[in-house]
Amino acid sequence: MSMTPRDIARMLDHSTLQPNLTDTDINKGCDIALLYETATVCARPSDVKILVRKLTGSTVKACTVIGFPHGAQTSSAKLFEAEEALAEGCAELDMVINIGKLLSGDMDYIENEIRLIASAAHKTGALLKVIIETCYLTDEQKIAVCKLAEKAKTDFVKTSTGYGNAGCTIHDLKLMRGAVSGRVRVKGSGGIRDLDTVLSAAAAGAARCGVSATEAIMNEAEKRYREGTLTGVITLTEMNGAY
Repeated sequence: MSMTPRDIARMLDHSTLQPNLTDTDINKGCDIALLYETATVCARPSDVKILVRKLTGSTVKACTVIGFPHGAQTSSAKLFEAEEALAEGCAELDMVINIGKLLSGDMDYIENEIRLIASAAHKTGALLKVIIETCYLTDEQKIAVCKLAEKAKTDFVKTSTGYGNAGCTIHDLKLMRGAVSGRVRVKGSGGIRDLDTVLSAAAAGAARCGVSATEAIMNEAEKRYREGTLTGVITLTEMNGAY
């Protein structure tokens, strides 16, 4: 199926999460996202005000991370972080689950925390993506936590922070897509650095990809589009819902 560069861009959350990024870097990240019209810019919580100032009035949404990157903050701390970001105008939240609690078998803790943050997000019309950090989990655990996240009203399940010992895999995307209903979308993140990986992720069921290599991906998409070789297997609606 023929695709356009815009179809690719609307799959991308442009990531600006490295700890050493300056305000200038965050502003530049917003400029890149605005140029290509990506889905969001995903930045650190302290950068949300910059995102909102730069992105308001555009189609690009402000996104931040909650409990990043280890997920070990208390639920009340995550809630405070989420509510502050939402009050500042954030439209999407990517929250890391408490991986240690999951590995300890405390599924009630995981469900209650997801439900808490999902409720806060949905009160403002924002979306929640739940990061399960697949590199630490068995396939059975990945399936279980995805199903639990859907029960707790998440909007997305997401593979990785990019700061674990491994990132996104096609196997995990397929597994996660199969674990949830059509109401919940899947996001791949961690190690997605080129257009072919984005296309493979989309074919595996990912609606979004978290990337920092947006310029390289979009340059390749535009090149292939000019050549008539930018093709995919799914439509924008199937990839990303009602955007």
